Amino acid sequence: MTLKAELDTFRSEFMAEVPPEIRDAMTSADMELAASGITQRAVKAGDQAPDFRLPDARGGHVQLSTLLAKGPVVVSFYRGGWCPYCNLELRALRNALPEIQQLGAQLVAISPQTPDESLSTAEKNQLEFPVLSDTGSATAKAYGIAFVLAEALRPIYTRFQHALPKKNGDDSWVLPIPATYVIDTNGTIVLAFIDVDYRNRLEPAEIVAALEALRKERSLTGAGA
Repeated sequence: MTLKAELDTFRSEFMAEVPPEIRDAMTSADMELAASGITQRAVKAGDQAPDFRLPDARGGHVQLSTLLAKGPVVVSFYRGGWCPYCNLELRALRNALPEIQQLGAQLVAISPQTPDESLSTAEKNQLEFPVLSDTGSATAKAYGIAFVLAEALRPIYTRFQHALPKKNGDDSWVLPIPATYVIDTNGTIVLAFIDVDYRNRLEPAEIVAALEALRKERSLTGAGA
């Protein structure tokens, strides 16, 4: 089953159970975010990826420029381990990790969660790649994908035990729109997936295809694998 099929199945089942007033609030917030122009402001393919140095879930730090010195990097921004769509995506990325690594690339996932919450996410999904904490969302802001959650949704999130101040360690209620970037060793973004609808995610197969294209390009230019 593709990631899209899994996401669509969950979405259909979830929306069938949600009260109409919650569905309406979610739809309204989705429309407001889409109208904000956030996707136009986000960094895109062809742009230079902003560097970052973030704590991982196990007490270390990861810097993008250091990773790029070793090969291409896949960066996936997700909302948090409380988000079922994010967990489906993270598990799909976990399954694709061997192919990503075989192509000489590294994978990191970033959310605004605290390191403790990130550790829980990594353990729950049995992730073997770094899960980084962008506390305060400085990195998401640098990539142009950070937004403030609509006030109408905050009591709903709290009702579902997803209060962001508790998960993220600040009172900002800021989230990233889910986005995935494939970044070449020179820092150039070669693939960017940005979608205001958090129920849509990039298929891992497209990540692998982008990395295969990069490897082919290197072999043709003599830049190495």
